[in-house]
Amino acid sequence: MADTLDGYLARWAGTDPTRDAVRKALVAIAGATATISGVVADGPLAGELSATLGKGADGYDEQKELDVRADALLFEAVKAAPVAAYASEEAELPVAVNAGAPLLVAVDPLDGSSNIDTDVTIGTIFSVLPAPDGVDPVSEAAFFQKGRDQLAAGYTVYGPHTALVMSVGEGTVHFVLDRTSGTYRLISERVTIPASAKEFAINMSNHRHWDDRLRLYIDDLLQGKDGPREADYNMRWIASMVAEAHRIIIRGGIYLYPADTRAGYTQGRLRLIYEAFPIALLMEQSGAAATDGRTPILDLVPEKLHQRVPLIFGSREKVERVSNYLTGPGEIAERSPLFSKRGLLTA
Repeated sequence: MADTLDGYLARWAGTDPTRDAVRKALVAIAGATATISGVVADGPLAGELSATLGKGADGYDEQKELDVRADALLFEAVKAAPVAAYASEEAELPVAVNAGAPLLVAVDPLDGSSNIDTDVTIGTIFSVLPAPDGVDPVSEAAFFQKGRDQLAAGYTVYGPHTALVMSVGEGTVHFVLDRTSGTYRLISERVTIPASAKEFAINMSNHRHWDDRLRLYIDDLLQGKDGPREADYNMRWIASMVAEAHRIIIRGGIYLYPADTRAGYTQGRLRLIYEAFPIALLMEQSGAAATDGRTPILDLVPEKLHQRVPLIFGSREKVERVSNYLTGPGEIAERSPLFSKRGLLTA
């Protein structure tokens, strides 16, 4: 069993009761994602998966048919695990599961919903937290824990093959779904993201809405060998964060979804608890990094269940360089008098 998800988790959990509870939760979540993978693979044969049913929990994003189906499958799965409460992008508030259980689960059931009907990679993101003492586990406050409190986290991507990438705090592990047996099989027990890479992912159509510091960083990359970075870079943008994360897990690079001046984007766009926290854990456990531009993502403390946050993650060298641009003055003070004149550099 050592080459399967079940075998890996059984070996990791041993006889420790907390670890065994996490193991059961992860096995349940993985089973649900294997089922979701089959629905995704059927595409239009499974119905109008991209049909809009309304708005999400916070009233901004469209809720698709596949969002709802994936959410239902995950919720049904965790009923068989020691999970006290379940929080989802698709529901305004947490939902009770098993009273007295030691764990909480938070999920983005279907990340990249806008790509459902275009056959582009989408995925599921999940986080497993301890149920805190003295707090109602079904309350929003129960989920207001630092990212470093996560007991496990990960994602599944539904692409040409289905991959599960997760961490239980001992490195990042990569599995692939064996469609014949319905079993996730181990590909790498120790994922290491390259410290540097020449790919970046950002939505360039929002260039005019960004902070001047961020624009300067991206403009420097676009200058390639003729600019201060003295190297040519390739830009990627899939509009599916989980797909971007998987590319970085495999070959490095950096992903940026900053805050900007548009209504609804001033605090960032991605959700802290069930999107940023899980991805940040995987990044750090792979030797990479994740930040909101100033603070490591895992050090943030949520104040709302669906709180949004700017998110930058990827190869450590790249993330640290972006942070230098955003917090300065560092290297940019010496080479950009115009930038200084704008009043954006601080001592």
